[in-house]
Amino acid sequence: MKKICFIINPISGVGRQKVIEKLIDGYLDRTKFTYEIAYTKAPKHATELAKNAVEKKFDVVVAVGGDGSVNETAKALIDSNVAMAIIPTGSGNGLARYLNIPLNLKKAMGIINNGKTTKIDSIQLNDETFVNVAGVGFDAHIGWEFAKFGKRGFSSYLKVIMREFPKYKPQDFELIIDGKPIIKKAFLISFANGSQWGNNAHIAPTADITDGMMDVAIIKDINFVNGISIGYRLFKKTLHQSSYLELLKVKEVTVIQKSTIAHIDGEPIEVGNQIQLKVNPLSLNVLIP
Repeated sequence: MKKICFIINPISGVGRQKVIEKLIDGYLDRTKFTYEIAYTKAPKHATELAKNAVEKKFDVVVAVGGDGSVNETAKALIDSNVAMAIIPTGSGNGLARYLNIPLNLKKAMGIINNGKTTKIDSIQLNDETFVNVAGVGFDAHIGWEFAKFGKRGFSSYLKVIMREFPKYKPQDFELIIDGKPIIKKAFLISFANGSQWGNNAHIAPTADITDGMMDVAIIKDINFVNGISIGYRLFKKTLHQSSYLELLKVKEVTVIQKSTIAHIDGEPIEVGNQIQLKVNPLSLNVLIP
């Protein structure tokens, strides 16, 4: 019998996590697993709960929540033998979508019962770890504004974007890759392990979460003229074919910016003026279809 710990964020996303206890009781295969449930009580609590699960020799830790919950859980499981599973209840669910984990909660539970384990990369960002997408520039600015908005969900996110878009201007960034400095004026820069921010908005369509590389996706500028084309390509997974996007595949990168903020999967963080990112190849076990 394998041991599973479900870590549930009770305020994640759009409220779907409220049915998880009934879901576990009704659909977890009890011939294969025993389980415990732990609820997060504050930001970063999921990391502590996941560390406890590793120490107690659980076989699987399930992140029940959005990409923020996934990152907090994953951080404690890096370079361990414990596998992470995902029950996606967030508003974007970028990593779950990338890994083809169903948003239907019953089907997602089926992945836990019958899925396979594979290894994926993670990325170190200063003292933080993430497994999907981080960024600086406009999307970091939106992450901070969205956190103050009050309501979660995709429609709220769009409202914040429409409010802030006309006011935001491209910024100067210095990227140091293999010791060589490159100056880029950019509207935003994403550091992609997976391909999408969430909601099937693919900022780095060619990203491979198992290749030991991160995709540095640089959007030079967005205005009302080219914004329609960029938005269309973003959701059609063809943004890499646009002249407005520059993609660099790197193992390590240092970013120097005038701002002091960034985001990890939409969650705002203070990083200072300098950010160091490094790929940790195949460092996390995950359950996938």
